[in-house]
Amino acid sequence: MQTKLVFYGCAMSGKSTALKSLYNQLNGGTHLVSIETSHSKDSRTLFYDYGALNLTFGIWKLQINFWTATGQDFYCATRTTVLQGSDGIFFVADSRDSLIEENEKSWNELKSFFGNKLENLIPVIVCLNKRDLPDLISVEFLKNYLQLHPNTHLYETIAIHNQNIYPAFKDLFETIFQIHREAKISIMNQLKKYPTN
Repeated sequence: MQTKLVFYGCAMSGKSTALKSLYNQLNGGTHLVSIETSHSKDSRTLFYDYGALNLTFGIWKLQINFWTATGQDFYCATRTTVLQGSDGIFFVADSRDSLIEENEKSWNELKSFFGNKLENLIPVIVCLNKRDLPDLISVEFLKNYLQLHPNTHLYETIAIHNQNIYPAFKDLFETIFQIHREAKISIMNQLKKYPTN
């Protein structure tokens, strides 16, 4: 079994930092595959970051594939490729008041890609990141501004300190399997309508 989780959001919102923090916690420091501008402290993701986590449950093996989509508009064509086949999305929003329009633009782009599936069939966890900085928007303001679905959960995060990244991951992971369980029940109920012979 495989599942694909994508970190999405505007440029410099902290997607790569969030993924690296989570991946380091879950995978014991194994390196991600990253295509960046450089390997300096201030490097930026050009196309994506990628990492896989393998879990075993008895005879079952699960591979969780983690991706980030670049926030840089110059490489926006790569975002649709990264999003294909997503089972769940971390929408990483920048908390700074000056970037609310960038958050909105990124959110609307994500909605345009998935349409009605987003937040309904493809769960989203919003990470309102950089909560340690000044001049921050409130949680309620972001929810109203982006018109988030009432069932979409939001976490206040500080990716550089790995604050609330794991709880957001756990929440998204559980929601994905809840949706699949409901789909399985629906399919099995449909199959009951057909004759057994």
